[in-house]
Amino acid sequence: MIASVYENNETLAKSHLHGVVSMHDALDQHIDCDLIVVGSGAGGFSTAITAKKQGLKVVVLEKDTVFGGTTALSGGVLWIPNNPHAKQNGIQDSRQAATTYLKHETQDFYNPQAVDAFLDYGPKMIDFFEKETSVKFIPTLYPDYHPDAPGGVEVGRSILAAPFDIRGLGENMKCLRPPLHTITFIGMMFNSSNADLKHFFNATKSFTSFMYVAKRLAIHIKELAFYGRGTNVTSGNALAARLAKSAFDLNIPIYTSTAVQKLLEQAGKVVGVEALKDGKVLKFKAKHGVVLACGGFSHDIARLKTIYTHLKSGGEHISPVPKTNTGDGCRMAEQIGGVVDIQYHNAAAWMPVSKVPIGNDYGVFPHLLDRYKPGIIGVLKNGKRFTNESNSYHDVGADLFRACEEMSETAMWLICDQKTISKYGLGYAKPAPMPLSGLIKNGYLIKGNSLEELARNAGIDAQNLQTTIFEYNKHAVNGEDPAFQRGSTAFNRYLADPENQPNPCVAPVSTGPFYAVKVFMGDLGTFDGLRTAVTGEVLTGQNQKIAGLYAVGNDRASMMGGNYPGAGITLGPIMTFGYLTGLHIADLANGGKGLAQPYQEEIQHVS
Repeated sequence: MIASVYENNETLAKSHLHGVVSMHDALDQHIDCDLIVVGSGAGGFSTAITAKKQGLKVVVLEKDTVFGGTTALSGGVLWIPNNPHAKQNGIQDSRQAATTYLKHETQDFYNPQAVDAFLDYGPKMIDFFEKETSVKFIPTLYPDYHPDAPGGVEVGRSILAAPFDIRGLGENMKCLRPPLHTITFIGMMFNSSNADLKHFFNATKSFTSFMYVAKRLAIHIKELAFYGRGTNVTSGNALAARLAKSAFDLNIPIYTSTAVQKLLEQAGKVVGVEALKDGKVLKFKAKHGVVLACGGFSHDIARLKTIYTHLKSGGEHISPVPKTNTGDGCRMAEQIGGVVDIQYHNAAAWMPVSKVPIGNDYGVFPHLLDRYKPGIIGVLKNGKRFTNESNSYHDVGADLFRACEEMSETAMWLICDQKTISKYGLGYAKPAPMPLSGLIKNGYLIKGNSLEELARNAGIDAQNLQTTIFEYNKHAVNGEDPAFQRGSTAFNRYLADPENQPNPCVAPVSTGPFYAVKVFMGDLGTFDGLRTAVTGEVLTGQNQKIAGLYAVGNDRASMMGGNYPGAGITLGPIMTFGYLTGLHIADLANGGKGLAQPYQEEIQHVS
């Protein structure tokens, strides 16, 4: 039986911890809704919170059993040129520089209307959330990923969600998506700063670092004992938690385990959705439309096989994003005339990942930090280096695709010696004094007493590997890398080891035994997506707006054109356009003309 659900009051939300609600309790309620948001990541939450603040009655529907989406697993960084924190800290930037940089980075896919909207509303979005909600940010020292490009800067555009004590969510904290297990230490999250990680690396060498780590561990173990998980969260987990807290404070109900399957139309307008919950088909209706924020199509295998060259040839693609990101929003929009443009040279934000054996399954480890450290290099199956390992994950991923075009699989091996792995770790393998034997035994970590033995164990060309490392070491002893200029940019050096001189990114690979980890290609989210207007309306193949249907987050085509200019270029635009779309819908609902006027040529599509 299909149950129709309407909302004309907020009693239901208020009676359920001001937050997550069960659909069992909603069946007998007469609920009138102004706006339905499908998905509970940063895109969905930012739209819902903004629209609610403008007076609309909003419902969030989440397919998964937990809320937070990909955001909860992310670094929690937003790239916002001329943001308030940069200004407060006296950092000089300009709209012209940001425009120049985006024009250089997006190249053929530069969209002036989308860029203008992003630069107009990005700083306003930060002001709104920090003044009106529980969302707070702190500045970072991240350089742009290409700081030497025209308009690039070495600091100021990336900001980070402030740490958060999730006990502020009350009972709802159990429904917050936990952080990615493989990048925590017994479930403890690290602060996103070199200083924090430095203490953990130096815990056995410095009494100050030892005491710092001991205190962190003691607090975390206490949290585990009382709450079953760490409660002091950082990065994307903090951003997701702060957005959820803001939604709960506004009495926005979040229906988890509610899988939207179909868009409902009436007189040519989207007026609601059909969803599945506990085997029951339910109808939700909304006066002012539906916003798709389903996280893109990172796990839509059928679509990926038509797009990703490494899947067409039978290779592996291993994404750490939630398994529920199966392209539902894109598929439903296509069913009523929407278009998913597969147009960018890079369809997703690439992330080199490794597979960590866990029982009969595996976890996914994103290689965010190790590649920057001196003494770690990356080689292909042929034993040769192919890129500057200290470039961004996306750039390394794009280079890996190109390098493996004629090979049977898209993969590389990160290699280091005993001294390096003891100091920095390698992938999921932690630095000394943490043992390596278990990871060697389960096959994650490959070991060889000599380079020849390592190559044989890893399946790498032994002669080429020895030649590659011999040539690399000749220059590395002087901190030089003439082959790929590693350490030549501020971003290369940012996540390296400043104590390693003269080049914080370069050191020899010289003292056995040697170690390797096999690295595959994954993603942090899709770049290609639904064709939309700048203000979020989903467009048809003829660039006509589908009345009542909007897309935000990774369901919407990225304004970055398949490139990755800096830390936070997904979440920055996602929250900005979520904010803009929320304002636009609310203005239309309140009798206005919407916010599209300054962006009349507002199609995010390049023919």
